Amino acid sequence: MSSAPAFKRLPRAVREQQMLDAAVKVFSRRGFHHASMDEIAEYAGISKPMVYAYLGTKEELFVACLHREGTRMMQAIAGAAAPDLPADVRLWRGLRAFFGFVGAHRDGWAVLYRQARGEQPFAGELATMRTRLVEVVAEMLDHALRAEGHEVGAVDLEVVAYALVGATESLADWLADRPEADPEKTATRMMNVAWLGAAQLLHGVTWRPPEREGPAPSE
Repeated sequence: MSSAPAFKRLPRAVREQQMLDAAVKVFSRRGFHHASMDEIAEYAGISKPMVYAYLGTKEELFVACLHREGTRMMQAIAGAAAPDLPADVRLWRGLRAFFGFVGAHRDGWAVLYRQARGEQPFAGELATMRTRLVEVVAEMLDHALRAEGHEVGAVDLEVVAYALVGATESLADWLADRPEADPEKTATRMMNVAWLGAAQLLHGVTWRPPEREGPAPSE
């Protein structure tokens, strides 16, 4: 009797998603360099030549994983944060969608923000997605400011957006390592940190350093 595995015929799109699911799992745990196409094929329940035939080399497969997980994340945020909502509700819903994505796709988060970081050319893919996220947050803040009758310079908006995104990413890493943590409670915590500062900004309240400072402490 033949011991060769028999593969059930599935639509190409379904088969590709199976491969990407398997690849995300392996890449998140092994990293790009230590992951093997043999292990990915085994997780997907298919032959290694089929992985190559459908999604190309290991590098191309990793990029496909980045694109899928990044698209999922951005679609979740965009779908939750409708532009006609009040500023605080819009930010809250965006944060809840973001942390909900991380909680539901911890392997995907690991591939996006851990494995891709510092690995060329993947770092460029991550930087592009991160820039888009910063643009979304900056646009959200600008919309809220204008609704309140205030305007803030583009550089100030960009700085605040980068700060919010950076803090949110750090907290997402915290969440990803704690399966017991509740994504919605995590979003509420982040909202309290972010909105209390953003609300002051919306009303034109800013902190300024004192005009005269004492000498720097000696080392």
